[in-house]
Amino acid sequence: MRPRRLKNEINVVPYIDVMLVLLVIFMVAAPMMQTGSVDLPSVEKANQAPENPLRVEVGAKGELKLVDATGARVVDKHELVRQLAEARAKNPQLAVLVAGDKAATYEMVLTVLDDIKALDFARVGLETARR
Repeated sequence: MRPRRLKNEINVVPYIDVMLVLLVIFMVAAPMMQTGSVDLPSVEKANQAPENPLRVEVGAKGELKLVDATGARVVDKHELVRQLAEARAKNPQLAVLVAGDKAATYEMVLTVLDDIKALDFARVGLETARR
């Protein structure tokens, strides 16, 4: 009778099977992991605008316009902050609405909102058009 020889090879077939099963599990689970989805509020349910607010319009190219009871005037960022501070000193409960053009970048509108919030206005909102 011949003596048996020992093999020095590793059987990799079970490892390949496990890897294929894990691959299938990850391929099935990956589409189910949705991150970063945003549920935006409907414009049809927007609240009514406050009476006699200051309006700050942000144009498509970043131009700023301040609209109040006396009319509309084009202002730069520093002039806007100065006039808003004066208006807040006269009436601390004054509401401010920011109206951003559809073509205006998100950053432009947020910069204006940040400047308004820095002046401690209690009532700041975004103006939207109803459908």
